[in-house]
Amino acid sequence: MRRICLTLPTNRPCAATITAVAAEAAYAVEHFDAEVHLLILDSCAAPAYAEHAETVRRIPHDPRIVVHHLDEARQRDFLRRVIERSGAVKPDLLLDLMLPAGLSYGACTNRAFLLAAALGCESVHRRDSDSRYQVVDGEPVYPVHHELLSLGGPAADAARHVTETALAADRMNRTVAMVGSSFVGELSVDIGEILRINPGVYHDMVGLWAPMDWSPERKRQLVDESFRGAGTDTFTADHATLTVVDPMRVDMCNIAFHGVHEHVPLPPATDTIGSDYFLIHLVHDAALPGVLHNRNIVNFYTGERRTDSGFTAYQLRFVKFLLSMLYFNFVYDHMARAGAELLDAQGQVRASVVARLARQSAGLDRGENIHRLDVLDTAYRELGGRYAEFADVLGSRRARLLDEARGDIEDFALLTESWEPLVGAAVRTRPTSRSPRTRRAGATRNAVWPTPEA
Repeated sequence: MRRICLTLPTNRPCAATITAVAAEAAYAVEHFDAEVHLLILDSCAAPAYAEHAETVRRIPHDPRIVVHHLDEARQRDFLRRVIERSGAVKPDLLLDLMLPAGLSYGACTNRAFLLAAALGCESVHRRDSDSRYQVVDGEPVYPVHHELLSLGGPAADAARHVTETALAADRMNRTVAMVGSSFVGELSVDIGEILRINPGVYHDMVGLWAPMDWSPERKRQLVDESFRGAGTDTFTADHATLTVVDPMRVDMCNIAFHGVHEHVPLPPATDTIGSDYFLIHLVHDAALPGVLHNRNIVNFYTGERRTDSGFTAYQLRFVKFLLSMLYFNFVYDHMARAGAELLDAQGQVRASVVARLARQSAGLDRGENIHRLDVLDTAYRELGGRYAEFADVLGSRRARLLDEARGDIEDFALLTESWEPLVGAAVRTRPTSRSPRTRRAGATRNAVWPTPEA
């Protein structure tokens, strides 16, 4: 029986999503020989956490489903013990990178990776709290179906379970490292209003995440594809392709990894959209086998983004994403060029290569990012209204944002250098010494994890 981790990180009330993901776990154990560890990483305040805990208590019992509902205190306890056991030279900094005070899409998923290792799970399957499943003929369409058909096995075996194969023959002996799909519904980044107000400004802004030396035509194609997922097409029948998956065709709300996440983490940058997408690019640039399927998840927006404070916070995350691309475009380009150097003899990604490229990128001239900020200032002011007001906020933070972008890639390099020892330490560490919210779903007694010996 394979053991998998189905994880839902959240910092917002999402009881309905917890119930839905638990139903996906039930589907997995009903249709596959699997034990599912449903891992809910909860950063919510006490009222929402209590609501989630009650939702967890109501999950129907199944001996093959183990539910772990961890607040940040229990996550921090686990991380402290893992970092100490790993022998890391900068333990306090690593703890901050793994559980920062600010919002970090990458850090919350990194915590899931380490907890999955501690739980003995061979793969991690991530969902998001602001998404839901498509329904066809009254039945939800669960991505875990394709994930468990192919993930972690030889590509040659996965070929029997897909609709088509577009993978080179010399890759068929490799392990399937990623299975994913995308989303339908609203844009993955909340900038649709900008497109409605001024398509030209939208093009100028979104085009900033492309390398500066790209042609206008190539940038236009990128803008046209960006943040749209699978558009609005609804699911009618399964289609899956064994291939080297295009990063533009998958989303982190609908993804599963095997192996690769134990060697390289996600960038831990705070308040930065897209900081959790690195492994998708790494799998692609290393030409590792993957499966792209069409069980797209439905994306929706929460009301908080429409508030004044939510608007400002979200636009800052978008700006920081654009600034991060100075460094990641360099890393992606050099990973793609690395070829065989990016993989070891066992076909696993070499963390040392990724860390080295991240450190090299930190030395890039910041002129490109100064240009990005200039274009953004003009664009936000042209949009007017609250966008023009945000331009003033952006202007007051220019120097700080430039420094943060460079600091973020340096932090990623450090975490990557420390990652394999952290994963090794996590394997020898119980998730939490005492967790009244961690239990087998529906059990009459809570599971209590003993504190491991030092």
